[in-house]
Parts: sequence; structure tokens; C-alpha cells
Amino acid sequence: MPAKGVTEPPTEAPLRDGGGGVWVDGVTRSFGRLTALEGISLRVQPDEIVAVVGPSGCGKTTLLELICGLQAPDGGTIRADPAALMPQRDVLLPWLSALDNAALALRARGVRREQARAQVAPWFKRFGLGGFERTRPAELSGGMRQRISFLRSLLAFKPVLALDEPFASLDAITRLQMQGWLSHALEREPRTVVLVTHDVEEAVVLGDRVVVLSPRPGRTVADIDVALSRPRHRTDPDVVALRERALETLGVVE
Repeated sequence: MPAKGVTEPPTEAPLRDGGGGVWVDGVTRSFGRLTALEGISLRVQPDEIVAVVGPSGCGKTTLLELICGLQAPDGGTIRADPAALMPQRDVLLPWLSALDNAALALRARGVRREQARAQVAPWFKRFGLGGFERTRPAELSGGMRQRISFLRSLLAFKPVLALDEPFASLDAITRLQMQGWLSHALEREPRTVVLVTHDVEEAVVLGDRVVVLSPRPGRTVADIDVALSRPRHRTDPDVVALRERALETLGVVE
């Protein structure tokens, strides 16, 4: 039956015998002669935020789609709790209101429109969207659109969130604001998170760990623990040091 409240757990049975979260073991994925990922391994604990960084074309988006079950590996093993993918673009439907866009995950599960709206509405004020329920996407700022996209992913009620460059299309100031907002949102609504980003500083500010991939084919070349309290400030010496360590692993010298 459809959910009666916004706190309903996912209908799929989550992975628990292996501890839950995400387990990627020796995974390879190729597209014809092109090998995107080769022997990649990754472990994400329940409610842990792991940021994945690497050069363009190293298979980061492919990794997220594998975790979400949208692709199948050619080799290796993936075991993961049910996952919701938030793509790089917000892909909001322009003919729907902000409220109805956020409610799409519930509608897809069979919840009637009015019931879905009633379940989603309380979350708008909580996410700083109060008063914009009836607004169309074209009338919203980029940051607000991304909040709605994140809320839609959250309301899929999946234990794992796969976030693919969620702030890449935003201007620098809005991006900084959204990083802080996402950190607070995940404190309130913890999930196991795999965050793909090109921004190493963003990875250190948001992640519990930073996993660095090699150029294509993507392999894990570093797994950096970010043992820093939150909130984190990008000018903090410890944040700067971890950023520099990740950049050195990527072969970037400033």
C-alpha cells in the first residue's frame, strides 16, 4: 500500500547482513572498447557521506548508476541498500508546480496526487521553500530548484542517496550556500551518501571520506579520512591540508 506518512521506510528490504550501505568489490564496466571502470572497490557505511573525485571521464557517473542498479557491472560485485539518484541537472518538469515536482517520487509509488501534496507540503518550510509551493520551475532560482530536486530524491525513501555533481550548474556564491544547506539537511535526515564532484574542496567540506579515482579507466587510488567536526570552513588549515593532499593524489600542483 502507498505510504500514509513521510516517515515510511522503503518498501525494499535494505542490505543488512553485510552491514548495510554500499559495497563495490573489484568492479569493471566497459562500453565496447572503452573501459570506464577497472577493478574499482568502494565501501560506504550506513549514514556515511563518501565524496568521490577524479578527472573528467574516469567513470564517476557510471559508478553511481551501477550503485543505483541502472547499469550492471561486467565484472566484480556490487551490494547496496536501495538507492535514489539525484542527477547533475535538476530535471524538474516545467509544467508542474514546485510542490508537484517534489511529490513525483511519491506519485511513482502509487500515492494519489492530493495525498502526495499533503505529505510533501510540511517539508517545504523545513527546506526553506515555504511560500513557493505553487511556483513553476522557471520562476525559481538555481539553488531553490536544486533543493526541490534533493527533496524529491529524499522522499523516495531510499537508504542511499547517489548525488551526481548536484551543484555543478550553480554560480559560485549559490554553490557555497547550497553546500552548507546540504550539510545541514543531511544532519537532520541522515542517509548513506555517495557524492560525485569535481570540486575537491567541496568533497572535503561535505564528506566523511574522500575517495580519489584515477584517469580512465577509473580505479581507486586514495581513500582519505576526513576526521573533522562540522561545520567545516574551507579556510580552516585542516580542510586546506586535506584538499592539498587530494589534489596531490590527482597529480594537480598549484
